[in-house]
Amino acid sequence: MQTSLLDQYKSSDLGKQADEILRKCVHCGFCLATCPTYDILGNELDSPRGRIYLIKQVLEGQQPSAKTQTHLDRCLTCRNCETTCPSGVEYGHLVDAGRHLVEEQVPRSLPQKILRKAMRTVLPYKQRISPLVKLGQTVAPILPKTLKSHLPAKQKTGTWPANNHSRTMLVLDGCVQPSMAPDINPATARVLDKLSIKLVAIKEAGCCGALSYHLNEQEEGLEFARKNIDAWWPHVEAGAEAIVMTASGCGVFVNEYGALLKHDKLYAAKAQKISSLCKDISEVIAAEDLSQLKVVNDSAIAFHPPCTLQHGQKKMGTTEQLLKDLGFSLTRIKDAHFCCGSAGTYSILQKDLSQQLLKRKIDTIKQGQPDTIATANIGCLLHLQSAAGDTPVRHWIQLLDNSLK
Repeated sequence: MQTSLLDQYKSSDLGKQADEILRKCVHCGFCLATCPTYDILGNELDSPRGRIYLIKQVLEGQQPSAKTQTHLDRCLTCRNCETTCPSGVEYGHLVDAGRHLVEEQVPRSLPQKILRKAMRTVLPYKQRISPLVKLGQTVAPILPKTLKSHLPAKQKTGTWPANNHSRTMLVLDGCVQPSMAPDINPATARVLDKLSIKLVAIKEAGCCGALSYHLNEQEEGLEFARKNIDAWWPHVEAGAEAIVMTASGCGVFVNEYGALLKHDKLYAAKAQKISSLCKDISEVIAAEDLSQLKVVNDSAIAFHPPCTLQHGQKKMGTTEQLLKDLGFSLTRIKDAHFCCGSAGTYSILQKDLSQQLLKRKIDTIKQGQPDTIATANIGCLLHLQSAAGDTPVRHWIQLLDNSLK
C-alpha cells in the first residue's frame, strides 16, 4: 500500500512503525473472513481492512471523527486477522497506534471518560478489586440474575508447595486473577512441583500493563511493565529459568515488553530479556517429561483457545495437543478461531457485540456436550462462565491439577 504521511508522523517512532505496517497491506481482503465484528456487522469499516484505511487517512492528515473512533473501538484486537494475513501485517500494533492518534483528536463523552478512568483505577490493582469481589460474593444471593452471573463463585485456594527444588521459575501474580480465580497459580505450582520445578510468585509484580495500554493510556501501561521488570530482575539474575504466564492475555503483552520498550535506554535490554523468558504454562509443561504426570480423567472437555494464545502468541493448537498427550478427551469446537467476546475490557465497553459473540461461542461449545469447559485466560474464563449455565468453566491447569490428585 502506498502512503503519504504528514511530516509530523514521518519522523516519529509511532509514524515510522505505522508506515512500515501499512506498506505491507495489499488490501487482499483475506482478513474479512476471520474478523468477528465484520462477520456480525457486515460493514467494511468494521473489518481490519477498513480500519487500516481509516488509520491511513488520519496519518495522512484527514481529521478523524467520532465515527472513526467508534469503528476502531469496535475492534476486539483478537488478531485473528494476523493469523490469516498472507502479507504479515502486524494489525494489532497498528490499531493501537491508530486509537492513540484518534484519542488525541476526538474527545470522549464524560460518561465514557469516567468509565475508562474507573477501570484503570480499580482493575489493575488487586488490593482494590479484591474487596469489591468479596463484597459482591457476599451479597450475591440478593443480586439480580444478570449481575450475579458475572460474579465468580467463592473458591477455595489450595496449598502452595514448599519444596525447594534446584530449578526455579517465576509466575506473574496478575491483578484480576488472584481475586476472581485464586487457585490458578497455586494449581500451577502444584503441577510444576511434580516436575521438580519450584514456582515463585513475586508479589511486587502485578498488572502486566495491557489494560491501560489498550485503553490508550500507553505510558501508564509501560510504567506497569517497568515495575514488573524491576520486581523480576533480581530473580532473573539469580537464575530463574522462565517467567510463567497462566493468563494468555498477560502473556502476549509481556512477550512484547522488548518491542514496546526498545527505545527506553534504561529498560530496553532488560525488557528484551524478560520477553525471552516469558513462557505460557503450556510451553513449560510440554517441554518436560510428561510421564511424570499420571492423569486420571474420564470426562469430556471443551478447550476454548483464547485469541491471545492462538493469534497473539501464535500458539494455535499447542495446548489442545498437550491436553491430548496428557490423556484428556477433548470435544470439537466449531470455528474455534473466533473470539468469545471477552477481549479484556471489551465486554464492558462494547457489551452488545460482546454478548453476541459470547452466545455464538457458548452455542458452538455446547454442541460437543462437554462435561467441563476449559480455557487459558482469566478474561475468557469469567466471560464464558457468565453464560455457561450448569457447565463448569475452569483454567485447564486446574483440571490437570485435580486429575493428578
